[in-house]
Amino acid sequence: MAQLRREVRSTEEALKGVQQDTPLVVGHVVEIVGEDHAVVEEETDDGSPHGYYVRVHGAVDRARLKPSATVLLHASPSHAVLEALPVDAAGEGAAAASSLLVAEGERPGVTYDDVAGCEAQKREVREAVELPLTHPELFARVGVDPPRGVLLCGPPGTGKTMLARAVAHHASAAFFRVSGAALVGKFLGEGPQMVRDVFRLAREKAPSIIFIDEVDAVAAAATSDSGADREVRRVLVELLAQMDGFDGDGRAGDGVRVIMATNRPDTLDPALLRPGRLDRRVEFPLPDRRQRRLVFRACAAGMSLDGGVDLESLAARHDRMSAAEIAAVCFEAGMRAVRGDRPVVTSEDFEEGYRAVAKRPECGAYYELSYDS
Repeated sequence: MAQLRREVRSTEEALKGVQQDTPLVVGHVVEIVGEDHAVVEEETDDGSPHGYYVRVHGAVDRARLKPSATVLLHASPSHAVLEALPVDAAGEGAAAASSLLVAEGERPGVTYDDVAGCEAQKREVREAVELPLTHPELFARVGVDPPRGVLLCGPPGTGKTMLARAVAHHASAAFFRVSGAALVGKFLGEGPQMVRDVFRLAREKAPSIIFIDEVDAVAAAATSDSGADREVRRVLVELLAQMDGFDGDGRAGDGVRVIMATNRPDTLDPALLRPGRLDRRVEFPLPDRRQRRLVFRACAAGMSLDGGVDLESLAARHDRMSAAEIAAVCFEAGMRAVRGDRPVVTSEDFEEGYRAVAKRPECGAYYELSYDS
């Protein structure tokens, strides 16, 4: 009886700590053992998960206590489960990872033809991502492992994300789209768990492609030792671990390919860039004259143009415009025709649209980055 009273007092004190926002550790359920115990994992400072066999306090909602559920754990040494978070509060887990899967009917309607002026980039990405998934026997015959990952890097608006959307449209594979910023969770261990869940689900649905946009949000080289930076570091460590062990034996033979995109390749941690992880680096520079002409043609293909419109002269100008800015020129020209209640877009509309985009402070901004680093 005395032992029971002590247990009740311990539970009440623990729950009071939750109510007073006492810092707790976020963990994840691995297995339920009976009514009052569970095997859980929590993240350590180096990003690796540690497992514990712990007690589940009586006030915990058993309906939420399932494998992969996110739970609040008491601090060491007990690591007892004090609360099971709902899926929407946890923000991750199997349900959140599933939400990142782009369904067949929801895939972007962007084709390779829409990514104008990037022939070399399209060839490299298709060779490194699509070919290993559709014809793995070609690599097996030669005796080489296909690339595990591809890094798309270049200034904003040069077609990196658009090419990834085209891959999603054409690939006969499951496609996961993840934002790097979304991997940095509010709770300790939330980000690394999300990385594990995404790769686990990708392996289950192989062949599959994981696209991580703005990867610099979680893969930048360490600059300080603050709590936020340590959590970002744990996400990076987990990402590296998943890329090193796609199929459990260190070989990338499980039908999972990774595409990452960044505007700041100079800030990425060298550990991510080494061969064997991101084996292919695809540069997206600002378009040259020929590429600008192709982009103008692609953007204006569906527009009703007056016979005097000369897209070639616009492409020949020396302003450093990205593909996104060229698309903005065409949009502004079309909007001017709409405002004028005219059925066609004239050369004057394009001139006005060009000037409107060119005078923006960010237009043609060239990122002075060392893309060769």
